[in-house]
Amino acid sequence: MRRREFFIFLGSTATWPLAARAQSSDRLRRVALLMGFPEGDAEGRACASALQRRLEELGWQDGRNIKIETRWARGDPGKARTFAKELVAMAPDVIVPNSNMVTTVLRHETRTIPIVFVFVGDPVGSGFVASLANGANLTGFALFEPAIGGKWLQVLAEIAPDIKHVAFLMHRETPANVNMLNAAEAAAPALGVKLSPFGIQTPLEIERAITEFASTSNGGLVVAPNAHALENRDTIIGLAAHYRLPAVYGFRSFATSGGLVSYGTSPIFRQGASYVDLILKGAKAADLPVQFPTKYELVVNHKTARALGLKVSEAFLQRADEVIE
Repeated sequence: MRRREFFIFLGSTATWPLAARAQSSDRLRRVALLMGFPEGDAEGRACASALQRRLEELGWQDGRNIKIETRWARGDPGKARTFAKELVAMAPDVIVPNSNMVTTVLRHETRTIPIVFVFVGDPVGSGFVASLANGANLTGFALFEPAIGGKWLQVLAEIAPDIKHVAFLMHRETPANVNMLNAAEAAAPALGVKLSPFGIQTPLEIERAITEFASTSNGGLVVAPNAHALENRDTIIGLAAHYRLPAVYGFRSFATSGGLVSYGTSPIFRQGASYVDLILKGAKAADLPVQFPTKYELVVNHKTARALGLKVSEAFLQRADEVIE
């Protein structure tokens, strides 16, 4: 199925000052990527490659007129702090983080180097920017609005209507996850489900939470997106399958890896590259508005649904952007 365009510019690049768009220099520019993924993660590699390819299309070739420095934090705040200090010390022209966790770390390390985040939820509520119009040295592309927490619950109730109790797996120190939980809690009474939040960070915490919840009858899972969930994607999917728990996820990669259903946007590193390009040409991060998705993508793993004994309605399958057989 043809993929949808998720973001629109709030304004046009034609409105940026001509000097910024036309600026050129023989100086080798430095672009830093601080990734929350493990280094060997296929999706993480694909994201970094997408940004690099788009930069090449815009005239920025690694080793010719830019130098790209990439560090992989593996969902570890300690590693993220170490790499953030290292990258900031290099004085790059722009830094691109890909999760709330690494963006939070970077924000504490520099208030001057432009930061273009590309993989975060609720940038205002998370304290990254004061408003969508002005973000000081931070701007970028958010993946989710807080209200999506309620939508995940609706999707889960629709694909598995017998569910009465839902575990909301989240990282309690991520403000975006807290706001998503609040939205899910607001939606729960109308759907007739009980919601129980579980804080997760380590593989052991994830296993304990899901194992503890698995004794609940008519249970299901909502997995809020965060660096720790991404790092432990296979563990979460495996436990959900083992305990036969229908689950909804925020990232497509969970559904393509065997999870039941995802509802969200794809990583938008190509769009992030457009802001990196503008900053390298002289634009200020504070003048580039933060952007939210305009559409979301529903992906259903029909094979997993059948394994769980779920009969997914034809209307639901028809509404999906992608059905994995």
